[in-house]
Formats: sequence, C-alpha cells, structure tokens
Amino acid sequence: MTPNVNISVRSLVEYVYRSGSIESGFRTSRALTEGTKAHQKVQKQYGESDQHEVYVSAEIPYEDLLFVIDGRCDGLLMDADGVTVTVDEIKSTSSDIGQIEEDSYPVHWAQAKCYAYMVAKDRGLSRMRIQLTYMQVDTEETRRFIVEVSSDELEQFMLDVVERYYPYAQARYEHELRRNQSIKELSFPFPNYREGQRKLAGAVYKTINEGRKLFAKAPTGIGKTMSTLFPSVKAIGEGLLQRIFYLTARTTTRTAAEEAYSLLQAGGLQLQVVTITAKEKVCFKEEVRCSKEHCEFADGYYDRVNEAVLDLLRHETIMTRTVIESYARKHRVCPFEFSLDVAYAADAVICDYNYIFDPRVNLKRLFEEQKRQTSLLVDEAHNLVDRAREMYSSSLNKSDFLALQREFKGARAELHDAAKAINQYFIAMRKQIGDRQMQVDPELPEALIGLLDVFITAAEKELAGARGLASPGSLQGAETEPATAAPPAAPLLLEAYFGAQNFVRIAKLYDERYVTFMECDRNEVSVKLFCLDPSHLLRQMGKGYRSHVFFSATLSPLSYFMDALGAGEDDYSVTVPSPFSKEQLDVFVQPLSTRYQDRERSREPIARSLYELLAKRSGNYLVFFPSYAYMSSVYEAFTDLVGEQEALHPEQPELRVLVQQTQMSEEEREHFLAEFQAGTEKTHVGFAVMGGIFSEGIDLVGDRLTGVAVVGVGLPQLGPERNLIKAYMDKTGKNGYEYAYVFPGMNKVQQAGGRLIRSETDRGVLLLIDDRYLQPLYQRLLPEEWRDYTVLQAQRRFISE
Repeated sequence: MTPNVNISVRSLVEYVYRSGSIESGFRTSRALTEGTKAHQKVQKQYGESDQHEVYVSAEIPYEDLLFVIDGRCDGLLMDADGVTVTVDEIKSTSSDIGQIEEDSYPVHWAQAKCYAYMVAKDRGLSRMRIQLTYMQVDTEETRRFIVEVSSDELEQFMLDVVERYYPYAQARYEHELRRNQSIKELSFPFPNYREGQRKLAGAVYKTINEGRKLFAKAPTGIGKTMSTLFPSVKAIGEGLLQRIFYLTARTTTRTAAEEAYSLLQAGGLQLQVVTITAKEKVCFKEEVRCSKEHCEFADGYYDRVNEAVLDLLRHETIMTRTVIESYARKHRVCPFEFSLDVAYAADAVICDYNYIFDPRVNLKRLFEEQKRQTSLLVDEAHNLVDRAREMYSSSLNKSDFLALQREFKGARAELHDAAKAINQYFIAMRKQIGDRQMQVDPELPEALIGLLDVFITAAEKELAGARGLASPGSLQGAETEPATAAPPAAPLLLEAYFGAQNFVRIAKLYDERYVTFMECDRNEVSVKLFCLDPSHLLRQMGKGYRSHVFFSATLSPLSYFMDALGAGEDDYSVTVPSPFSKEQLDVFVQPLSTRYQDRERSREPIARSLYELLAKRSGNYLVFFPSYAYMSSVYEAFTDLVGEQEALHPEQPELRVLVQQTQMSEEEREHFLAEFQAGTEKTHVGFAVMGGIFSEGIDLVGDRLTGVAVVGVGLPQLGPERNLIKAYMDKTGKNGYEYAYVFPGMNKVQQAGGRLIRSETDRGVLLLIDDRYLQPLYQRLLPEEWRDYTVLQAQRRFISE
C-alpha cells in the first residue's frame, strides 16, 4: 500500500515557491481579522451562481508516495455561459495597491493554479481562468489580474510542484517511520517513577487523549519536565499528536527540556527537536539588520533555506542553538529565520511563550490542521499571567512623535503631518487631564487609531523608499518576524512604526476587559491600551491546539491560575504532593512588619535576624527582598552590623556578601551563582529580589544552598495599573485585592523559597520575615510543607549583646 502524504495547498506552495532575501522587519502583516474582512467584502460582490470557500482536493501519486492535497479556494466564478469557471484567489494588503504588479507574488499564482487544477480535474474542464484579487484594507480599492490556462498546463504544473516537494516529503516519511518505531520501543528513562511522577504523567496523557487542558501544581523534585514530555512523546507514537511545543519563560527551563529530550534520545528515541533562540542572541552580525545590503545571511535566504532544512533534518535530531548556528553558517542562512523554518518541520519545538500566544510574533504558518495535532506544554505557567497581560497591552509616548515631526519637517510633508497630528492629539490630551496627571477611559481612543492608520501608511511609504522595495506592506497570509533594528537612515521612524502597528493591532482586541490609561509626567504624555484580564485572549490564541498542559511548582491557588489562564468548565486540574519529608526543611517566621511605612524602622531588626540565621550555621544563603530599594536599605544596615561583629569576634569565619544588580550580564549572573559552592569554609550570602533572575529557574543542589530568607510577602508595588486590575476584579465578583496583589505576591514568595529543597538529599532552613505570615489569608497560601513553622519572638536578645 502506497503511503499517503497529506498536505494543504498553502503549505505545499509556501515550501516550493519561496526565493529571495529576508526583507526589513517593517513588512509585517496586519491582524488576521483584516484579511478575513477583505475576503468577505470581495465575496459579497459575487453573483448568485458563484461560490466561495469551496473545498477542493486531489490525489497525485509520485514515486513511492501518494500526495493527498487539499484546501479551500476563495471563490469559483461562473461566466454567463455557465461553463467557463474562474478560480478567484483573494489577498489583502496594507500598502499601496498600485505597487503590486502581475508577477509580484509567484506564490499566489501557484496557490491559485493548484486550486484550478483540482477544479478542472473534478469537473472535467479543458481550460480554466485564474484570477488574483488584491484589496487594500484601508481604502478597499481592488486590483485584479486574470490568466487562462489549459488543464494540461495545470497538470504539468502540479507534477512539477510535487516533484520539487518530494525530497522533503520522502525524508519526513522515512523519519516518521523511524520515529514511531523508536517511540514504541521507548521505556521511561529512569528505573522507577518518583513519588507523584506517575500521577502527573498519567494526567498529561489523559489530557492529550481527550483533547483538554490540564492545570498541574507539581512540586520541584518530582521531575516535571520528564513527567510531561514522556507521555507527550508516547502520544505521538499512538497517532494522537504530530508535534509538541514546550513553552518556557526562561533560558534555564529551555535547557532542562533539551536535557530531557537528550536523555530520551539516549534511550533510543528518534525525535527531531529544535530550540528557537531570540533573534538578537543568535544573529551573526554585530547589528541586527535584516536586509540583503547589510547581511549576507539574509541576502538570498529563501534560495538556500530548503536545502539547509533538508540537510539539518537528515543528519540531526536535537537541534540546539549551537547546532542551528553550525548549519546556518554552512548554508549561509539567517540562524533565527532558519530555526523558525525548521520549527514547522520538527516533531518538537522548545521556545518562548510568545511564539504561540503573542499576536505580534506567533508562528502564523501553523495551520488549523497542524494545530489539531499539536500539544502545548507550558512550563512555569505562573509566569504566563503577567506575560500575557503585557503581550495584549500596548502603549505610545508623545515624545516619539514630536521627535519625528521635527526630523521630517521640510523633508517629507506627508510623514511630518502625520506625526504632527498625533503629537497634537497628545497635547490636547495633556490639557484635558490637567492637574490629575492620569485619566482612565473605558472606551477605545478611536480618533487616535485613525491618526495612527494615516501615520502607518506614510511610514510604510518612507521605509519602502529607503529600502527600495516594490511593496512596503505585506500581504495577508505571509509571515514575517519583525526585525529588531532599523535601516540606518530611519531608526526612530522604524521604532515608532512598530509601536503604532502594535497599538493598532491591540486595538482590534479591545473590549470590556480593557481600559485606556493615560498619564502625564511634565512634558511627556503616554497612552496605554491596558489589558486587565488576559484569560479570554489566551483562550483565543490557544484555540485549535489539541491540548494544553499548564504546570508549575507554584500554581497556587489553583483556582486563581485556572481562571487567569483561561480554563474551561471541562478542563482538568491535578495537585501532586511534595515528595520531600518535613525533616528536610526547618521553617521559621519572624513577625516583623515590612510594610512600606515601617521599612525604615524594620531595617535594623531584619539585619539582625539575618545575621543570627547565618551565625547558627556556616554555608550559603540567599535573601530575597520585594524591591531593590528595600534590599539596598537592609544591605547597608547588614554590612554595618557585620563590621561590628567582625571587630568583636575576629575568630569567626569570613562572611562574603553578594548583591544582585539591576542590570546583570549573563556572565555576571553566572559569576554570582558560581560563588555558591559546596564545602566552602566561608559563609556566602546573596541579596536578591523576588521575581528576579535568581528567584526562579536556578538549581543550587545539596550544600550549595544552606538557607533562604524571604523578606515580606512579595506584594507588587501599589500603583495605578495594579489598582485598575483590583477594581476590575472587584466588579466581576472576585476579590480584587487578592487577584491584583496577594496571589501574585505570594507566588513570588513560593518561587524564592523553592530554591532551597531541590532533591531528596537537600537539607535547609527557611526564614519568612513578615508578621502577615501569621494571618489566615497568607497561611493558607503557604505550601503544605512550609506550614509546620516555628514563630520567633519579635523582640530577642541579639547574639553579641
């Protein structure tokens, strides 16, 4: 029996018909709804006998494979004779439609010809007309190109397309045979499941099998990464999945996923896994500018990438950043774009949250049929709430448009006028706000959106002229990843263009879950479309995927995170108990007030409590604070105290103090952590902030960490945005203070304290400094293994007195 290769028309032609260079990042497409609206507007002009969204398919045998190709053509138009049929392919553009020529986009003709072939074959037609219809989304102006093709020409065209796609299809088919056989033979990579690990793995498989969402609170130490990956890999072998996305917020958790896949590979698994690394980290050039003039890896990228992808997939399985960079240099292709192209072919992808959930950079070529066979594994899912709120919000500043107004005065009238109009809008807003300094409006600023549309059009023309491109805007359906740097002539313009594009894009998501937040600070005026509740949008962006698994050691309270991450009534949750014994952890509560108004009075008592903690047992300690300012204040008191004690007790072991800085390079972070080594005679203490780089995703196993102190209950700083969230949640019947402040704060506490016990052999002491830990609200949010604590007396005799 000849094996089938199932593929959509769009996937087929986008693989075969791509050539040329990676263009500048301002070729970004508008929101998908714009393209849908344009299609609908064109289709409303069809006659009674015309059809739209017509499903077509064909089977084409080639060599040892049977290609099953299908898709939906936008329109089938009938002439008055009732015999002549025209296939209509509709595309939308945000740029000047007059710049589009008949041969501008061969990929669009290829797509339409595929549909025409299928219609001609199905209806026994000897000739077909093919029409490309382009619509400008702002003006609704249309432009059409028509050709007539014989069925013989269409058949030859299809054979040519299939022939060019065949090497890739054959390689994928052969790989899938090896992959599926290896999965059937794959055993769990450890002699036994850890306590709780089997429970989590079973819940993950059940979730995938039934196509649901799972929210899993699973403690550190049970092996969450393997507990989610192993059943997902098995689901591929059972035909339930074709692809796994492992989504993370941090590089450290990405590394854990790579190591887990490597461990499975050592057990015989043959699975192709790619890691997507941020563009600015993998770019081979000193300055990130995606243009053929600046970068030889961008010039002619699409002419070389298919060969590069095929070479990589034929010879590698675990495709880390190092592997991607090696093959990118070999084939002279951009490593970032290369990793994206490989991601569409790989069995598993490790990447940041935004490649799925962020409307600006998500992987747009993952079509619905692919999503239905894909599972999302969302690691450290507690981070996704605030990340999503950030993804679905957007802000603009007056100063950017004033600078553009001045830069283009007397040079580009259209661009100058567009920037000036936006600057004038901000001036009027400042007068309206007056002495209040801020204003909150539940309505979308429609007038500003209109001004931004004008600015975007003018900016696209200018940027296209600067780059010499024929078409400055991109056509709906094409995917481009925004470049992070501008052409040398217009860095400010490109940055403002991206900002305006994103603002307009977010405006299309605006509903009752948003407010428009305006602030004035002297001459600066800012406006923000602020997403109060991202749960709805997370559901929308994740729609179509077979299953979602949200997991974290601190997904607590579970009901809050399920609500905030968009759970449905039929979705699952699971809580896995800690595998560690109570004897491994000694927990103390020091009931001092760390409230803002008490911080000056509490700094010295806190410094004394910390010194006593360190004096009891030498080793390595981390102390977490709610802010840099508070950390600096206590650090000053602590170092004074250390100096006094060293003078009184010179025989005591040396104490080394490290402090987290606001901006630390990767090398500086590694140096900070390298100080925490087992077996050292010195006592090391690191001062750090909750929610920062050292409070999540680091493993200091065994004697590398002796104790952790957490100062405060982690509440976010009081501010207008948090208060807006609080008010919104109160209005929806929830406890706004808990949603906006308490739950996010205590999650940071759990993450910070969770650095301490990372394995079955770890031992340590945890000191919680705040009198609120004795209140029922905060007590019930502590992990169960922390609740057997000892309360220290508020007033104690100091060790040296």
